[in-house]
Amino acid sequence: MAISIDTIYQRVLALANKEQRGYITPQEFNLYANQAQIEIFEQYFYDLNQFKRLPNNDNEYHNMVNLIEEKLYPFRQSTVVTSGTDLEDIGSYRLGNVYKIQSGYSPSNENPFDKSVSVEEVNITDLISTQSSPLTRATNERPVYYIEGNVLQFIPDEAINGEYRASYIKRPGLANWSYIVVNEKALYNHSAEDRSDFELHESEEPELVNKILALSGIGLKDYNVVQTATQKELSQNQQQKQ
Repeated sequence: MAISIDTIYQRVLALANKEQRGYITPQEFNLYANQAQIEIFEQYFYDLNQFKRLPNNDNEYHNMVNLIEEKLYPFRQSTVVTSGTDLEDIGSYRLGNVYKIQSGYSPSNENPFDKSVSVEEVNITDLISTQSSPLTRATNERPVYYIEGNVLQFIPDEAINGEYRASYIKRPGLANWSYIVVNEKALYNHSAEDRSDFELHESEEPELVNKILALSGIGLKDYNVVQTATQKELSQNQQQKQ
C-alpha cells in the first residue's frame, strides 16, 4: 500500500510551521521527499546484512529479516533481458539471479523453472582466461554473462531455444506532490498525471516525516528542527532494532 504524498506533506508543513519557522515550497518538499525515500530504501540493504548475522527470532512477527524482505517485496521484479540491456533502463537497483528459460516455459506449468538454466556471472577481467579453455568456455547449456558499463552482455549472445531473464530489485519511483495555484496558493492536484505517492511500506510514514523535516530544517537554516527530527528518527530506529 502506497503512502500518500499529500498526507506526508501536510504533516511536514504542520510540524515545520508549528512555531512559525518557515514555509516549505512544493518544489523543496519534492526534493527532500525523494532524498528521504531513497535513504530509507538504501538502508534496507545495510540492515539486512546486519540482521542476517544475528540469531533469527522464530516469531514471524518479530523476525527483522522477514520484515525487511516484506518491505522489499513490491520492488522485486523480473524481465526478459538480452545482450545490450542497460540495467538503468529497466530500473534495476540491485541485480539478482540471471537465468535462461528454455522453450516450453509457460506460467501454467506446474514447475515453470524445471526447464531453466542458471546463468553465471563472470568478471570481465577473467573473460579471456575462461573463454580460452574448453573446460570453462561458455556454451548454450552453460551460458555466462558479464557487466560492462552497467550493460549486460551474454555468451552465447542469444539464448538458443529460449530466452534470458533476470530478477532484480527496482528503485522506488519518484514521489511528486502535484499542485495548481489558486489565489497565489499551491493546492494539491490529486488528478494530475504526474502526481505520485511514495512506494515505501506504510510503516515508514513516521521516518519519512522525520527525514524530510531534518532536510527541511537544513534548508530553512533552523537547526532546532533538524535536531528534533533527527532525535525522533534515532529513537524510532533504536526501537525497531531492539
